Order: sequence, then C-alpha cells, then structure tokens
Amino acid sequence: MPPRSTRPADKFDDDDYPAYTMGRAAEMLGTTPAFLRALGENHLITPLRSDGGHRRYSRYQLRIAARARELVDQGTKIEDACRIVVLEDQLEEAQRINEELRADHTPAPPAA
Repeated sequence: MPPRSTRPADKFDDDDYPAYTMGRAAEMLGTTPAFLRALGENHLITPLRSDGGHRRYSRYQLRIAARARELVDQGTKIEDACRIVVLEDQLEEAQRINEELRADHTPAPPAA
C-alpha cells in the first residue's frame, strides 16, 4: 500500500491543494476574478500557478478570500480588509501557540 500522502484522493482532503481555477474560485465566492487578483496584489493570498501559468487556489485561500470579501462588502477598503485578515490570522496563531504552551506547563496534580 503506498504512503498516505501519495494517494490522489488525499488531495481533496488537503486544504492547501490548489484545486480551484480563478474562474471557479470567483464563482464560489460570488465575486470577480479582478477581486482575486487584487487580493494577490495586496499580498493576502498568492495562488499557485499551473504549468500553463493559470492561477490555482486552495480551500484555505478561498476561506481567506471569503473573509476579505465580507469586510469589503461591509465597506472596508480592500487594502484595509487584507491587513485586517492578516492580523486576524496572526492573532489566531498566537492564541493557538499560547494554549499549547499553557497545556505544556499545567502543573501535575499532587500525589495521593
């Protein structure tokens, strides 16, 4: 049996696998390809490129783009929305690390 990571079906479970074309990604988000290009220009997401040079997006990138779209739909400028999403992501990561560190330093209960 081949290693788990080489099975083609595993790519569908991988949040980082670039499975979506720009057109499909824009359709899923209810936006335009220009919006996705603007997210790239503002360094929020960097799609991978196919052998033919076409942009390909992962599910993780689409979630990030969807959050940026929510902010833009609320009236936030795209540049500011991108910065907010980056800061939210950094905060989430810091909180995750903090929780891990707390769990590692939880004192053991006294022996009976």
